Amino acid sequence: MSNSIRTTEADSLYNDIEKMSTSELLKNINTEDQKVAIAIEKSIQSIEKLVDAIADKLKNGGRLFYIGAGTSGRLAVVDASECPPTYGVPEDLVIAIIAGGKEAMFHAVENAEDDLEQAWLDLKAFDVNEQDIVIGIAASGTTPYVLGGLQKCQDQNILTGSISCNYNSLISSAANFPIEVDLGPEFITGSTRMKSGTAQKLILNMISTSVMVKLGRIEGNKMVNMQLTNQKLIARGTQMIMQQTNISDDATAESLLKKYGSVKKAVESVKKS
Repeated sequence: MSNSIRTTEADSLYNDIEKMSTSELLKNINTEDQKVAIAIEKSIQSIEKLVDAIADKLKNGGRLFYIGAGTSGRLAVVDASECPPTYGVPEDLVIAIIAGGKEAMFHAVENAEDDLEQAWLDLKAFDVNEQDIVIGIAASGTTPYVLGGLQKCQDQNILTGSISCNYNSLISSAANFPIEVDLGPEFITGSTRMKSGTAQKLILNMISTSVMVKLGRIEGNKMVNMQLTNQKLIARGTQMIMQQTNISDDATAESLLKKYGSVKKAVESVKKS
């Protein structure tokens, strides 16, 4: 598919949407949403290659960067921000950069995505280097901010990946590990916050979760390195310690959890004693 006929800009399969009942709106949106996971399944091999590349970089002291604009950038920020509390990794291991900066998380920043040079400047502020890997995210696959950032990374021998929702997208040509998912037209023509955004969120979930598993941040099926940021997580961690040791008293288990700061370290302390 040529870049002049992008699926993300194709006319919706639905007409006279404004005349639909609430039930019709919801059922039709849900019908389109059901296509997302099926489309992603076709890209699992591409996602696998990117996951393995990321894990290799992170195991050798590198960092994972996401760059994106608008919805893509916001989803990237959400994914990156959830890695430290979920997996207990450093705040600077997974870094998301959104065109327009922090303000763009809440408000559209005019022309932020149209600057070919800015992503590289934003990346340089973090001293990005060949140890790292940079993933560009753009539903259209054409966003100048993302494209320029990936191209500059390749010039500097920095490994790159991409996530787009069009085949043969421009950012794919600037990625060592491109991921392309063809979802068909959006329910509202061109509204890529819908299926495209959902697909990007699912793929980011797959990437970060799989990478953290490969880095040893999960044991069994438990988040043994999670940060104890609220009472719910403390209670969950307490139960995990009781399940993995001979401790039957929840007060003792909770005390150990708070002392050592994570389920993993608390369990290790019990097994050593």
